[in-house]
Amino acid sequence: MNVYDFDNTIYRGDSTADFYIFCLKRHKKILLLLPSLLKGTLKFYVFKKGSKTEMKQNMYKFLKYTDCENDVGDFWDQKQKNIKQFYIAQQKADDLIISASPYFLLRPICERLGIKNLIASDVNPETGEYTGENCHGEEKVRLFRESCSEEIDDFYSDSQSDLPLARIAKRAFLVKGDTIENWRIK
Repeated sequence: MNVYDFDNTIYRGDSTADFYIFCLKRHKKILLLLPSLLKGTLKFYVFKKGSKTEMKQNMYKFLKYTDCENDVGDFWDQKQKNIKQFYIAQQKADDLIISASPYFLLRPICERLGIKNLIASDVNPETGEYTGENCHGEEKVRLFRESCSEEIDDFYSDSQSDLPLARIAKRAFLVKGDTIENWRIK
């Protein structure tokens, strides 16, 4: 089984950030949440308080001002072109996408691409609340092992935060833009 991170790996950009901006352009009321978003971001990144899950859950409050299902479909109508060609060329039927981005956001694009296996952060598309933890770092390994009994043949990611998954793969690759190189794991 080949396993791929999504954002900046097979998708050019950060799908969550892109979706936020897409929704902000459609639903100006989201601007009312900007002070809360800035406060939560500063709390986590500057003052190192709280968890990444709490910080992201605060950001996802914007979902209450969206028509999430329709917005997600329209978003992928525009952004599907950001799926990198290297992935399209080597895609296999049993590929697994594992991402910190929300399941509700990635499921539609995975369906369009014919990807049957997805592990992502479980975020309520109406409230922005998480069920469980953000699918990141060691949590990705835990969720992978909980969901799959197979071994990872090839693993692709753009981020050192995915080192825990890279360590359990037979082979791991770092993706930097359109360049793919062997991941030298220490």
